[in-house]
Amino acid sequence: MDKIRCVWCNLKNPKYVEYHDKEWGVPIYDDKKLYELFILECFQAGLSWECILNKRDYFRMAYDNFDIDKIINYDDVKISELLNNQNIIRNKLKVLASITNSRVVKEIQKNYGSFSNYIWSFTDYKIIQEEIEGQTTSELSDRISKDMKKRGMKFVGSVTIYSFLQAAGIINAHSKECWLYKNEQGDISFVHNKR
Repeated sequence: MDKIRCVWCNLKNPKYVEYHDKEWGVPIYDDKKLYELFILECFQAGLSWECILNKRDYFRMAYDNFDIDKIINYDDVKISELLNNQNIIRNKLKVLASITNSRVVKEIQKNYGSFSNYIWSFTDYKIIQEEIEGQTTSELSDRISKDMKKRGMKFVGSVTIYSFLQAAGIINAHSKECWLYKNEQGDISFVHNKR
């Protein structure tokens, strides 16, 4: 019998099904993985996550496997290379924002010890259960979005941040029908010990 999955998961796309089953909503504490997901979510703004996911391997190649120390030093030559890369999203504002946002993430890492500490600190290192199935923003995403904008980030509206929090497992948002939904309080209130 086939597993029931969240309605947004395109069952005809094996890559998307695997992403839903093994990655989406699994809590991420690793800085490199969180950073990569964050940059990709900013590229998603106005597009579908499936579109980004299908290009993720190309993004990894184009963006030096998301090596933040390389990305913060991208120059005009590299920017031009990215804008001419037909395998990724070639939106100039998003490409420029990816570099700006990376520089801000680097500052956050210095101030908080890690990007993970920064993002998880907003929930006191707890996983939050989504209140209304299918919602696209919350008080939490509003607060984080506002803080990121204040720091100079772009393409970090509340909808983008909410999507990021769901994908990173900070908000538990699998639908109740989905085989990955956890409704026991003990399953969703895992507390991460700050390092």
